[in-house]
Amino acid sequence: AEWLHGRLFIRGSVFLWTLLVSVSALYSSSDDVVELTPSNFQKEVIHSHELWLVEFYAPWCGHCQSLEPEWKKAATALKGIVKLGAVNADAHQSLGGQYGVQGFPTIKLFGLNKNKPEDYNGARSAQGITDSALNTLRTIVRDRLGGKSSSYSSGKQSGESGKKDVVELTDDNFDENVIGSSDIWLVEFFAPWCGHCKRLEPEWAAAATEIKEHTGGKVKLGALDATVNQAVASRYGIRGYPTIKIFHKDEDTPIDYDGGRSKSDIVARAIELFSENAPPPELSEIVNEDVLKKTCDDHQLCIIAVLPHILDTGASGRNDYLDVMKAMANKYKKKFWGWLWTEAGAQGPLEDALGIGGFGYPAMAAVNARKMKYALLKGSFSEQGINEFLRELSVGRGSTSPVKGAAFPKIYSAEQWDGKDGQLPVEEEIDLSDVDLDDLGKDEL
Repeated sequence: AEWLHGRLFIRGSVFLWTLLVSVSALYSSSDDVVELTPSNFQKEVIHSHELWLVEFYAPWCGHCQSLEPEWKKAATALKGIVKLGAVNADAHQSLGGQYGVQGFPTIKLFGLNKNKPEDYNGARSAQGITDSALNTLRTIVRDRLGGKSSSYSSGKQSGESGKKDVVELTDDNFDENVIGSSDIWLVEFFAPWCGHCKRLEPEWAAAATEIKEHTGGKVKLGALDATVNQAVASRYGIRGYPTIKIFHKDEDTPIDYDGGRSKSDIVARAIELFSENAPPPELSEIVNEDVLKKTCDDHQLCIIAVLPHILDTGASGRNDYLDVMKAMANKYKKKFWGWLWTEAGAQGPLEDALGIGGFGYPAMAAVNARKMKYALLKGSFSEQGINEFLRELSVGRGSTSPVKGAAFPKIYSAEQWDGKDGQLPVEEEIDLSDVDLDDLGKDEL
C-alpha cells in the first residue's frame, strides 16, 4: 500500500509539474507574439516608433488562457503592421506594477506617446483586436500629419524631454540651489530601481516644462537620487520612494507634497503655490496702445476701470479708487487677470466700445480679448460691489456683450498721472474796457 501510495504521489507530482510548466508559457518564440520582460521592454516597446499592443497576463488565469489563441491570431494578422507583445506579469511583477496592472489580462496600447499608454477596452476576439489596432494606427498617422511626433522616456530620472527643466540635485548643490533660493521648489527624492519613481518620471518632466512657462521659472522642479545623495536624504528623513517635498524660503521646514502624481495634479499644485506667494498683479494706467494690448492679450481677462477726471476727485479721491482696485487685484491674483485704468475722457473710443458711454464714473468692465466680449460692473465701485461682480464672472455667470467693432479701438497716447491734484487750465484775461456793451447782439436782431 505504501509502495502504491508512493507511485501515485510521484505520478501526481509529475502531472502537477507538467501542468504548471505547460501553463507557465502561454507564448513561445515560434509565435508572432513578442515575449516581453524587464530586460527588453524599453528597447522593444518604449524606444520604438511602432504601435504596440501589450497583454499583461498570468499563466494560471483562465481568461488569459482563453485570450491566448485570439491574441496569437491577431498578432499573425497584424504582422509587419502593428506589434503585439505579452508580459508574464506573474513572473515580472515589477513591470506589471509599473503600468498599474491589477487584474489579468490587462491590455495596453503604446502609441504616439509611449510614456502614456492607453487602456484597451475592446473585444477580446482577434477581429476586435485587429479592428482596434488599425483604428489607433489611423489616429497616429493623422496626428503625425498634424505635426505631432512620437515621444518616449530614456529611462533615466531626468529624461531627454524634460532634462533641461528638471534640475538634478545632489548633496553638493542642494543647499545652493534650493535652500538659498527665493523660488519655490518641489523636490522628488527617488531611487532608480523604484517602479513608482519610474512611472512618475515622465509626469514630473512634463510638469516641469509647463510649470516653468506658467510661473516664469519662479517654481522649480528638482530630483535627487536618495540612494546616492544620502546626506540630504537623511537630513529630511526620507524613508520611501518617491517622496516629494516643497521648499520655500518663508518656511523653516519643507512641506510634504500629498497631491496627485499626474502632470495636471503637479502643475495645479505648483500654480497654487506660486499664486499664494506671488505679489499682487500690477495695476497699469492706459497711456498707449502697447499697455492695453499686452495686458489684455497676456491674460484671460483684463479688468479696466474708467475713473473720474482728476479735477472731480483730486489725488486723494483717485487714490481711494486705485486702492480698491489693488485690494481686488490681490484678492483675485490666483486668476492671473490683468488690471488697467484710465481717466474719463482720455480714451473716448475705448469707453464707447465697452458701452460705458461717457458718463457714470467710476466705471468698470471685464474684457475677454480673445473672444472680444465684455461685462460691465452694475453695482457700486467698492470692494464689496467689485467682489460680487468678479465672483459672478469667475463662476461663469453674468451677462456679456460683444466689444463694439469686435476689436479694440484706437488708443491715444497720454501723459502718465503724476500722482498730484489736477490744475485748472490758465484762462486768458479779456479786457472789456473798450467794448460797448450796448452794441452787443445788435447784429442778431
